[in-house]
Amino acid sequence: MRIVRIVLIWLFFSFFLNSFSQETPNYAGGVEIIQDDKLDELLNKHLYYCKNYRFIPGYRIQIFFDSGNNSKKGAMNIKASFITKYPEVEAYIIFQEPYYKVRVGDFRSRMEAEGFLEKIIDDYPNSYRVNDKINFPEI
Repeated sequence: MRIVRIVLIWLFFSFFLNSFSQETPNYAGGVEIIQDDKLDELLNKHLYYCKNYRFIPGYRIQIFFDSGNNSKKGAMNIKASFITKYPEVEAYIIFQEPYYKVRVGDFRSRMEAEGFLEKIIDDYPNSYRVNDKINFPEI
């Protein structure tokens, strides 16, 4: 009777342990990943947005705003004069019909933008801070 009990326990455990074993792939040491196809689609969308949209929310200082016949020429002149005075700060000409605008800087915080505005307010008295999409800071 004792031998029958031991044999039954051994069969039970061998069956139990065998039911939780994994099948090995055809190649040794490999890992098989089973996932939904939508995960690949989501990853591809993420990579696309990271590659094509390289902007973050931030602040810039608008130093020029004009429309009319000579507004483009005026914007180019203001940008050139700004770059000669402040070569370390980027300047951008933006056209939003019918206005040409010159915005400067890529400030991540409002305090940075306000500090730079105080620095240039004597040279550009009509300048003001605007919310804008800025370039990523260089590392």
